[in-house]
Amino acid sequence: MKKIGSLLLAAVLTVVPMTSSFAQESHSNLSPEEKAKQWATTVVTDYGASAVQYAIVDHGKVILSGHAGIKNQATKEKITPDTMFGIGSVSKMYVSSAVMMLVDAGKIDIDQPLTTYIPDFKMADERYTKITPRTLLNHSSGLYGSHYHNSILFDDNDTQNYDNLLKELQTEHLKADPGAFSVYSNDSFQLLEVLVERVSGMSYSEFVKTRISDPMKFKSTHTPLDQFDRKQLSKTYFPGIESALPVENANILGTGGIYSTAEELATFGDVLMGNKPELLSEKSAQAMQKDEYRNGIWVPEERNTTNYGLGWDAVNLAPFSDYGIKALSKGGDTIMYHADLISLPGYDMSAAVVSAGGSSLYNTQLATQLLLEELKDQGKIKKILPDQTFKPAVQVNIPAEMKQYAGLYGTLDKTIQLELKNGKMDLPDILGGIIPAQTYVYTGKQQFTSKDGSTIISFDKQTNGKTYIKVNTTVSFPGLGQAAMVFYEYQKLSKNKVSTAVQQAWKARDGKRYYAVDEKINSAFYIAPSILTKTLAVDASNGYVNGDKIIDQNHAVNVAQIPVMTGRDTFDFEFVKQNKVEYLKTSKQLYIPEDAISPLSKDKSSTITIASNGHAKWFKIDKNTAGKTINVDYPNNAGFVVYDAKGNVVESSIITSKKSAVLPENGLIVFGGQAGNVFKVTLGQGTTK
Repeated sequence: MKKIGSLLLAAVLTVVPMTSSFAQESHSNLSPEEKAKQWATTVVTDYGASAVQYAIVDHGKVILSGHAGIKNQATKEKITPDTMFGIGSVSKMYVSSAVMMLVDAGKIDIDQPLTTYIPDFKMADERYTKITPRTLLNHSSGLYGSHYHNSILFDDNDTQNYDNLLKELQTEHLKADPGAFSVYSNDSFQLLEVLVERVSGMSYSEFVKTRISDPMKFKSTHTPLDQFDRKQLSKTYFPGIESALPVENANILGTGGIYSTAEELATFGDVLMGNKPELLSEKSAQAMQKDEYRNGIWVPEERNTTNYGLGWDAVNLAPFSDYGIKALSKGGDTIMYHADLISLPGYDMSAAVVSAGGSSLYNTQLATQLLLEELKDQGKIKKILPDQTFKPAVQVNIPAEMKQYAGLYGTLDKTIQLELKNGKMDLPDILGGIIPAQTYVYTGKQQFTSKDGSTIISFDKQTNGKTYIKVNTTVSFPGLGQAAMVFYEYQKLSKNKVSTAVQQAWKARDGKRYYAVDEKINSAFYIAPSILTKTLAVDASNGYVNGDKIIDQNHAVNVAQIPVMTGRDTFDFEFVKQNKVEYLKTSKQLYIPEDAISPLSKDKSSTITIASNGHAKWFKIDKNTAGKTINVDYPNNAGFVVYDAKGNVVESSIITSKKSAVLPENGLIVFGGQAGNVFKVTLGQGTTK
């Protein structure tokens, strides 16, 4: 599930005025192994990882393997080469190769309609018949993006998310014509998993084992449905929680469910480069490496870290493109596991970095440094190029025609009214705060530039008639180098006129927060609750909410068609009345409004029962219960989570197995389990047990 960890990224990213060229200089007297160790240690000490493992495979042989951090903080157990990590969306390369293996066998034509192979695949949008395996592989299917509902669970390999996908898609629409543009889509790779199962006649886990792991003699590459020793997995840790987290299962296997090691993942790169024709033909491997991103709308050609192939996030990865080297890359994140694979088909070399904590962005930087250093050490490049430097922005007079770009713009979760005044414009933060909110000044050539010169904003009118705000930025990761990113952040919108009654209905919801009630209590999203909470930002006068177009008093639909970054994981809104409560439905999940959440009972003893619908129960912690110790007697497979007023996790019984917690003022507590489960609650003074 690519970049899901970026939801947490801003909290751990610290921008310090140090560049990788400085890091190269400070490492100049070290051996390649020592340099690798120092870079990996930087990911642990500066970028929030608790464990990092890395490897380089050259012509099928492991030539570098190492780690930093620790596997288990409680026992001080060290990382070994067979310590396993979740690899998140790098798992997409396994299902992509599985599809292409079936192409080699003559069982799949990737340009035939998907319905040829999955006849029960249907959507409430006639364009779905134009979806092909190719459009799934290159992220251009037009699907909304991701169904995260109960997808990542602790100590639970329940596959209900995957099992329900075809049914849920039956009532959904597309956000674009299939093939129109590529934008990251997790659901596409769940459909590819279905495709592999239908065509091969095997379960997906069985296919990976018999067609990839066994022939490659992999011992540590598994799915959550496999039987293996979970103690091989590196422990994971979340900020503010002392205990190690339970085993994290990404139960959407084709999208993000593989566990592996750095050595086995880098070795799998040989398959993807066509060096194991008995598994995947060279023809199919080369087809996966083609510039699929050029088939639809794309940001104008520039050095970038995203340019899709079949499965691959990048088939012309910067900075390798600066050396004339073709580099393939796939990154991935769950909640706590992160990974990156970079393969250089011209050199038969791959690097893999996996981690507990951190982000795939950091792993990509580490893998890049490892490969560049190895190429230099082997004499295949003369030197490692210095990082780009930037001059402070110098403002010039803005031409009058630039005023046409002022107006209303939308992106995922927000709209903005862009003003161009005195040659300046303000934009909110970008990439989850990696690029902070700031003022950009006009610097000529129809471009606005950040104060430090590292980010350039411009406007593109694309062939679909849409006008986009384009971001061209170089992000520095101190001690790890730089990443070049070019993407569309906003799409220009027209005012959507709605009646006064409709405006009033939506204004009443502005700023209101909603909480998911149908997520299993052992979902990993309870510790990273951005998926489980929705806050409405209503722009009633323009007819939009969270970037969606308001249709009537209870419905809003996605309208943005943005390639690359912010076009992913779009959604519609619907409000429904249940038991006199107005619930929000979005992305197939049901959310209760904060004003319908009752205070926790102040009685010394009380019971809470999960209703027949199985919905979790949320309660407010008000002045009557704040500061008290709650003791909860709960059944197996049930539990509770306590949050403070800022939404931080104070206690999770799923993680710690504790039955008590001190209740923070203005916080929340949620109870979840099976229908009919009863929680016996007592309140008292004093410390927790």
